[in-house]
Amino acid sequence: MLSPVAVGVDGSPESLAAAEWAAREAVRRGRPLRLLHVRNWHPGRNEAATAGAAARHRAGRVLRQAEERVRAACPDVRVHHEQAEGPATAALVKAAGHAELLALGSRGLGRLGGLLVGSVALGVAAQATGPVVLVRAAGPAGEGQDVAATGQRDVVLGVDVTEPCDEVVGFAFEAARARHARLRVLHAWRMPDPFTLGPGEIGLVGGPERAGEWLGFLSAVLQAWRDKYPDVDVLETVAEGRPAAALAEAASGAELLVVGHRLTERPVIPRTGPVTHAVIHQAACPVAVVPHY
Repeated sequence: MLSPVAVGVDGSPESLAAAEWAAREAVRRGRPLRLLHVRNWHPGRNEAATAGAAARHRAGRVLRQAEERVRAACPDVRVHHEQAEGPATAALVKAAGHAELLALGSRGLGRLGGLLVGSVALGVAAQATGPVVLVRAAGPAGEGQDVAATGQRDVVLGVDVTEPCDEVVGFAFEAARARHARLRVLHAWRMPDPFTLGPGEIGLVGGPERAGEWLGFLSAVLQAWRDKYPDVDVLETVAEGRPAAALAEAASGAELLVVGHRLTERPVIPRTGPVTHAVIHQAACPVAVVPHY
């Protein structure tokens, strides 16, 4: 059986936007769509059984609402839904492990109610062993909308050419090919200072020369992927500055931003790296967090 595209839904505008995004992604990939609602209901010793029935009824209503939304957007999608017991982060991490990818709603920054939702989304992205895509609800000017409804845009990939990761690069190329979109690959670099120069390095090389060197490194990293995906139009770019800010700017108006997340065997506190953490909050487009070791 094909692994599904999964999405966590809770009735919020963000989760409904994520469900619609996941439905379109399931159709692109030829996968079924799994709608998942996590109930954080824990029956007490003296709690009536009717309370559990009420919780299941509310969950069913949330799932039906999400199914109506996705069927209106994608009539041909194959949908099944499921309820699970919380905690939400653990249940969603488990779901991600059995899915092609997991989509979640994300409020980003700037909204008071976004802190709780953000903690779940960040926790799942930090612990999941499969790709997690965080989707914002559409804003007044179409912010966060899926581009299937608004026109063709780039898929943006953030790459550190000193440590490129096949899982992340491969995910981005597949996403661009499925969408018939251009893949814009970005490496951000910063001018060295006397405290960061290594032995034998020259600190007097100007910005344009260094930019050209980094672009050459990026081209070398991507050459094998260009050969593997000759039908994908690739734009290689480098930018001087902080990676998070450069990626957020590059992803303005993009269809999807792809970043990596390094997993460790025994993390003390599961967390995303600083760049991934920042772009999750700042980017208006969906952000795919692809784990790797």
